[in-house]
Amino acid sequence: MPPWRQVRDQVAALAAAGVLAPGQQLPTIRQLARDLGLSPGTVARAYRELETAGVLHTARRHGTVVAPRADQPRPDPLQQAAAEYVTRARALGADADRALAAVRDQYR
Repeated sequence: MPPWRQVRDQVAALAAAGVLAPGQQLPTIRQLARDLGLSPGTVARAYRELETAGVLHTARRHGTVVAPRADQPRPDPLQQAAAEYVTRARALGADADRALAAVRDQYR
């Protein structure tokens, strides 16, 4: 089986099983190609096939993400923003109290 198809089938299976959650960002084409020891063209073809099938969605600023499944409600944009903020705050070493204080300061 060609490598692009193996990548396509694996990502599709992980998305269908819920291992890759809707909205979850995937590695860039170049990064995944490096990680798997494949050419970027191979990974690009797999991503294109998955986008055509509705499994993935690519947006310039947000990269490639797992598309919402038809049987699942779309996630709340505020919850998504909050999740992104918490991830960033944790990466900066902030605890919940400090992160909430920063949000409160922005509302003032």
